[in-house]
Amino acid sequence: MVAYGQYAPEYQLYKDKYPNAHSIRLNQETSIQIKLQNGKLDVLQEDVEEDLYLDENAKFGSKKSLNFSSFFELEEIEASSFIYENNKYRETKVETFKEKDELDQSFYDDTKSLNFIYPNLRKGSKSKLKYSQKIKNPRFLSPFYFGDFRPVKNNKITIIADKHINFKFQEFNTENLNIEFTKQEKKSKIIYTWLVKDTDEFEYEANSPTFKKVIPHIVPIITSYKVDGKTVNLLSSTADLYDWYYSLVKDVNKEESDKQLVTLVNLLTKDKKTDLEKVRSIYYWTQQNIKYIAFEYALGGFIPREANSVFKKKYGDCKDNSSILFKMLDIAGLKGSLTWIGTRSIPYNYDEVPTPIVDNHMILSYIEGDETYFLDATGRFTPLEFPSSFIQGKEALISIDESNYLIKKVPVVPANKSAFIEKTTFSIEGEKIVGTSKVEISGYQKTDYLYALENELTDSKIKELYNVNLRKGNNKFLIEELTETNKYDYDKNLEVSYSFNVDNLAKHLGDEIYVNLNLNRDLSNYKTKDDRKNEVEYDYKSLYSYETVVQIPDGYVVDYMPSNVTVANDLLQASITYQQNQNQITYTHSFELNFLTLNLEQQKAVNDLIKKIEKGYKEIIVLKKVQ
Repeated sequence: MVAYGQYAPEYQLYKDKYPNAHSIRLNQETSIQIKLQNGKLDVLQEDVEEDLYLDENAKFGSKKSLNFSSFFELEEIEASSFIYENNKYRETKVETFKEKDELDQSFYDDTKSLNFIYPNLRKGSKSKLKYSQKIKNPRFLSPFYFGDFRPVKNNKITIIADKHINFKFQEFNTENLNIEFTKQEKKSKIIYTWLVKDTDEFEYEANSPTFKKVIPHIVPIITSYKVDGKTVNLLSSTADLYDWYYSLVKDVNKEESDKQLVTLVNLLTKDKKTDLEKVRSIYYWTQQNIKYIAFEYALGGFIPREANSVFKKKYGDCKDNSSILFKMLDIAGLKGSLTWIGTRSIPYNYDEVPTPIVDNHMILSYIEGDETYFLDATGRFTPLEFPSSFIQGKEALISIDESNYLIKKVPVVPANKSAFIEKTTFSIEGEKIVGTSKVEISGYQKTDYLYALENELTDSKIKELYNVNLRKGNNKFLIEELTETNKYDYDKNLEVSYSFNVDNLAKHLGDEIYVNLNLNRDLSNYKTKDDRKNEVEYDYKSLYSYETVVQIPDGYVVDYMPSNVTVANDLLQASITYQQNQNQITYTHSFELNFLTLNLEQQKAVNDLIKKIEKGYKEIIVLKKVQ
């Protein structure tokens, strides 16, 4: 029996009800008032949050941070701790608030944070936060969420708006939620209210997609409003969003091009025979020479800087990289198109949510015939034909001119374009295997290796990195000599040739040798737990192929060779095969991963196939000495 005497009765109630929760949100209220004043929309949002802490993790909840910016102006804030003593709560107000700049990789970011600490929080205590903020652009209404990674007792959202303001409320993940919704008209106002009670906590799991695909929420959108009897469209469709976006970029790069930039473009393109080769040369130069740094202020978060400025400074954010690419193509007599896009962390499309929250990135599109190339110079090592991995499958809003745009879906790169192909030959020397390998790495897998390699500046560090990533058999694996080919070449596959040895891999017993040829068991990394609650997400589709040739020692013959294994469904194809040819055994293991995300049913289907391959991983060959 747990003694609760030093805690409030509500603590006893919620600790029993949610024994595994660290805290519970007792009350969450959001009230948004939207008024028409002098033909413009005035938006004020007020929030109240009240939490009860159920275990010693309360101290980790002491630090709190509120973000604000030129779009979200923080007006008033009150915060307090409530410590239960002598059968009542004692309030201690927060007195110190510290402001801090918060630069990150967001699309629009002049974000600052207001940081504070709830005093004396401990198990059984509560905190309460009340604050208001002016939303200075009505296009930026934030989603409101009906759940959290902790239980929520009471969640209420109220929008009070002038009756001439029209809305669209787009719901996500709300199918199994009991939402009490009311709409009332009072005089010149309409009051929209959503109430949800007793929401269980949502579980966080590694490699889950964005929480926006899990937690129930509603995106409020002001579609239009009336002024003097005339309807003003705000975000009634993607066209309205595009009109606003275009108004912010239409005057960019109107100044005369820097002469040095013109000279550079001419140099980059002078020997190129096709337009596409010119684009390739310009694109790769930008990736290599314009450093990505995210820093914004106000609408600067949406307006690219002048190409001349980016060229001189040699750094910029995603929009600046797109700006200089646009200008360089223009100098070369080619047309690029500024393109707005959301990464895979944003699960919305333009038809559902035609608001700025659908986008957090800008790239440049180049269209040639039926082919569209999605150019993102914020990264490095990305070939022209590959979009950034984090925009695969996403809708792109491509600017054509003032009145016209295209929405195109970024393709998902096939698994065989991001491949790890390795061929190995080894011989048995006592209990050690000694051999050579050549691996060819392409696509996103190559990009991952290059990002890792660029930080390793010495030969020993490079060999150490490969020693970890190319490991075979066991942790006794050791690379001896190593050669890299096509390193940092954007359009050629990375090739690595190396010699190696692995101790304690061949077991001798009497006149027999036992060897497990399953030196790489990477497929097991894709098996998820049977009790997983959420989807699992990966960066890209991929293919792995291992071919291993083992020399049969003189005086030995094959006494046992395992059977072949092949499994397949639409998501995964995998096989293990063995073949003897005179004094050699050739082992092959390949698997192709044809998914970016797996829902629970798909995880089970993939797990079932992996388990069959894992049985094959336990198989060994037996070599017997000739008498």
